[in-house]
Amino acid sequence: MKILVASDKSRLVAFLLCFFLGYLGVHRFYVGKVGTGILWLLTAGVFGIGAFIDWILILVGSFKDDKGNELSNW
Repeated sequence: MKILVASDKSRLVAFLLCFFLGYLGVHRFYVGKVGTGILWLLTAGVFGIGAFIDWILILVGSFKDDKGNELSNW
């Protein structure tokens, strides 16, 4: 049985960072995903597709931080 733990990061902040600066990976740096943040930075959000997918995942509440906790608190 897996216990769900909410992340201490704000979903609203991640959503806004992804919307305005998603192609730079700023939202990934915010949640602690530095490795993929650098990848997003070097590839313009993996050519925009990855940033768009992240934006949708944040919107529906499925995006996770570096510890695997979902960003559920707005």
